[in-house]
Amino acid sequence: MRKIRILPSILAADFADLGADVRAAMEAGGDLVHVDIMDGHFVPNISFGPDVMKAIRHVTAAPFDTHLMISPVDPYLEAFARAGSDIITVHAEAGPHLHRSLQAIRALGKKAGVALNPGTSETAIEHVMDMVDLVLVMSVNPGFGGQSFIPGALDKISRVKAMIAGRDIALEVDGGVTADTAGAAAAAGADFLVAGSAVFKGGRGKFAANIAAIRQAAESAIGLVA
Repeated sequence: MRKIRILPSILAADFADLGADVRAAMEAGGDLVHVDIMDGHFVPNISFGPDVMKAIRHVTAAPFDTHLMISPVDPYLEAFARAGSDIITVHAEAGPHLHRSLQAIRALGKKAGVALNPGTSETAIEHVMDMVDLVLVMSVNPGFGGQSFIPGALDKISRVKAMIAGRDIALEVDGGVTADTAGAAAAAGADFLVAGSAVFKGGRGKFAANIAAIRQAAESAIGLVA
């Protein structure tokens, strides 16, 4: 049976008490920890590096899903693998040798993901589908949290879902995911829903309700709950 997984994006967490927020979000029902890494070059913002991720790795046994919005990306793959990543996702747009980057991730013993910006066609990854465990469709332009979901992403999600039919590949959607948009994303084919502001808003006392609302909207849309 298809299962929807909710991935709190810690970009929206309280950086003054990051470990506690990560632990709380996972105890509140999060399935994987989504770690957004931004370099101020590939995207117009800077988040943090592998040392910060390593510092919070111990707070939960949940898998860490690391989204590298950086270019060049290859020199940093080993550092993020050592910091505790379970899945490492690189952008199709981040370098000229996507296949090599995915090979390197798998050689490090990690699951490999590939991300697509809103302006990039899914045809850009047709040649690497045998190398990926996850495809990430960006439903905002990457670089900042709190943006609104781009409705045009839904058609791309559906097309990617068709591309991966019959393969053991998860389809992840990141950007503007809320209880209002999760249903449409799930109906289009998303398995993993990344949510930042929608999870962390209101403080730790609200995390469980926030996650439950997103999950219920998604599962209702695909008939998993009444």
